[in-house]
Amino acid sequence: MLLPSSRAPTVVHTRSRNADELDVVLAIVALPPAAASWRQLPHGSRWRELHARAAARPGTVRSTLLGNRRHTLAILGYLKSDASAFERLSLAGRMLKEAGARNPQSVGLLGTGEQGFAKSALEALLAATLTRAFALPTFKAQERAERRIRRVVLLGSSGFDVHHELASARGTNLARWLTALPPNVLDAAGYRDALTRLAREHSLQLRWLDESALRRAGAHAFLAVAAGNGEGGAGIAHLKYRPAATPASARAAVALIGKGILFDTGGVNLKTHRSMLDMHTDMAGSAVALATLVALAQLRAPLAADAWLAITENRIGPRAYKPQEVVRAANGVTIQVIHTDAEGRMVLADTLALAGRTRPRFMLDFATLTGACVYALTERMSGVFTNRPALVPKLLAAGQLSGERVWNFPFEEDYDADLESKVADIVQCALEGKGDHILATRFLARFVPKDIPWAHVDLASATRGGGLAHVTTDVTGFGVRFALELLLRQDLAAALGAAG
Repeated sequence: MLLPSSRAPTVVHTRSRNADELDVVLAIVALPPAAASWRQLPHGSRWRELHARAAARPGTVRSTLLGNRRHTLAILGYLKSDASAFERLSLAGRMLKEAGARNPQSVGLLGTGEQGFAKSALEALLAATLTRAFALPTFKAQERAERRIRRVVLLGSSGFDVHHELASARGTNLARWLTALPPNVLDAAGYRDALTRLAREHSLQLRWLDESALRRAGAHAFLAVAAGNGEGGAGIAHLKYRPAATPASARAAVALIGKGILFDTGGVNLKTHRSMLDMHTDMAGSAVALATLVALAQLRAPLAADAWLAITENRIGPRAYKPQEVVRAANGVTIQVIHTDAEGRMVLADTLALAGRTRPRFMLDFATLTGACVYALTERMSGVFTNRPALVPKLLAAGQLSGERVWNFPFEEDYDADLESKVADIVQCALEGKGDHILATRFLARFVPKDIPWAHVDLASATRGGGLAHVTTDVTGFGVRFALELLLRQDLAAALGAAG
């Protein structure tokens, strides 16, 4: 059960708007609805009657049964014509939740109104449907057989390109699956096995840097965290995707880096029960980096990309690292340890340094790094930082257009004063927690070559009770949609040129 076994639904196009053979049909209309909107819907008079029941508000969801032999469930959603991607996805998620009571196997999707609105509404409905059709791992002795969505029909669609949305949904679902796995299933050996299988399936190159290789590389910040593990197996995974006709040895345009703490006890500075309970999800950053690389391979994107995943646990034991130790990272920077529960920045320090040695044009890391970012934003948004101001508009636009919203935080050098050490080059963290998301990023910056543009995503949104936008499970997979929008649709090459 390391990787999902169920197949994604079949997605088909049809110019027809006939819903008579479908279990459920979902449509989104703009407010105020144009008269033509009802003509674009199957059994248009029934939808018009549904709309006439009461004044509609943005975000409203209504349902009725169509007068056909199958009694197709019709679900109507309303949006402002200028609704954001997040609002579109949120509405689509509510509509699919409404459809869930029917346990549909065949679903029809419709966007109405002018072409731009109809296309964006259809994209949101498809993303929500593909998410709803995906089951997270369970380990019950007697699994209840569930009817799942098997077929998705894009009604009245002509030439709508679904490849990006399909790859994005598959990537998000892969990240959700891995993040949800129990820590005794997705341990270091299990993760390595999953990576081997994914690399084989998607023609990726995989190199596993085990603890011996990391010692030779001088990655003692990572090894300090791994020292507390009761068993070996920790390591940094380096995966490569190269487009067709691109040499395997070609330099990566982008390096995706992810924090993969498979379980976090806090180490010597032990967490409390409530704080430790869900710490198997502390590897979400690595899942996002991996799933993004897989999605790029599925899309055959013309972008050479690497993924670097820092995979270990942060355990308590006789060899566990301790406060006031001084360790040397792979780039030679010495670190004074302050708190063993700030392990994420330790493993990322070496992973960033090793990725930087390969000289990618851009580095992008994902990590469930700090509680301070959650306190600042809640789980509705994630934080972003960058060492190139020219990248800020692209990062924010990627968040808005993907529906995975991010907020840019300061990256000013004067914060470094709070990380000065009397015995080493830098302290791991400050004694107090204020601004820890900013200080953690300033710490990480010491391990990124200054001449390489870099962005850091603090994944405050990796998990959220009740889900987020179109994802209705606590594990959200946040970050894959954002990364694909940034890398493939934001003219990043031009932005990197401006960033220098």
